[in-house]
Amino acid sequence: MNAFSENNVYNTLKKGSIEVICGSMFSGKTEELIRRMRRAKFAKQNVEIFKPAMDVRYAEEDVISHDKNSIPCTPVDNSGNILLLSSDIDVVGIDEAQFFDDGLPEVCNKLANQGIRVIIAGLDMDFKGKPFGPMPALCSIAEDVTKVHAICVECGQLAGYSHRLVKNEKLVMLGEKEEYQPLCRACYNRHNI
Repeated sequence: MNAFSENNVYNTLKKGSIEVICGSMFSGKTEELIRRMRRAKFAKQNVEIFKPAMDVRYAEEDVISHDKNSIPCTPVDNSGNILLLSSDIDVVGIDEAQFFDDGLPEVCNKLANQGIRVIIAGLDMDFKGKPFGPMPALCSIAEDVTKVHAICVECGQLAGYSHRLVKNEKLVMLGEKEEYQPLCRACYNRHNI
């Protein structure tokens, strides 16, 4: 190349992207998000991770996996706040994306179009087995979608469903092992049909 090296060209044409990590509860979504964010930090990239302010199960200002691994985060009330808080950031992480408003895909597109790598983790289906919140739209605009699976607690097969153990019809209900269990399709259908 002439006066510009390949690194200079890359830096001036920094490309953003959207990555989605989705699956059922207890499938390792947050664990994978934390792993990717830590790798970006190790590479000396400026990172910021966001979660819905309503998610205070383990901590208010940390994203914490079920295995108790954690990373500091910024809780926000809506997806628009992510745009406001993402200046000078190379990598944006978003946990529990299913709980965000329907503006999240547009926010993620704007960030990616600004050259930011966006990594999103969330449930792809609710406890009724229906697509959850903005997750279907996020999967459709992502350059990369990673579907992770738990193990069915009843038969040991791959689990893709989050079965609610308590009687509550509210769509959004934060919970743990006492409220939810991962099931495969056959076991989920046995409980819900």
